[in-house]
Amino acid sequence: MTSKPTHLDDSGAAHMVDVSAKPATRRRAVAGGRIAMSVEALDAIRAGNAPKGDVLSTARIAGIMAAKRTSELIPLCHPLALTKVSVEFDWEDTGVSVRATAETTGPTGVEMEALTAASVALLTLYDMAKALDRAMILEGIRLLEKSGGRSGDWRAA
Repeated sequence: MTSKPTHLDDSGAAHMVDVSAKPATRRRAVAGGRIAMSVEALDAIRAGNAPKGDVLSTARIAGIMAAKRTSELIPLCHPLALTKVSVEFDWEDTGVSVRATAETTGPTGVEMEALTAASVALLTLYDMAKALDRAMILEGIRLLEKSGGRSGDWRAA
């Protein structure tokens, strides 16, 4: 069964979905991804010796700022009053993984905000470390879980 696209009006023109009739509920989304890099680049970032300075702190702030500006970056996204955004990193043998969480109480979800935070945090890691390794690979950016709203809770397999 195919349903009518929600972001098209009756004439087929793009529009922002009206969420005014939806109840405000607590909503949370978590997105993640990783950046693969050389051992030399990873070691320099871990030691705080990257040419551009504190890579992880800068990437964390960039991810948080990006989540707050998602509606300016993604057409038809609603501007949301975010109540929390966090960006956390984990060291891996061949790179760094990111986990971004966005929360709000409102009529629409925060999946795009979490995904934007994770993506921009990884892009910032690339920018801050590209002098060490231009072959870094951003990968696996995806929604990991969401809660709240009419569709309820969801978790990636």
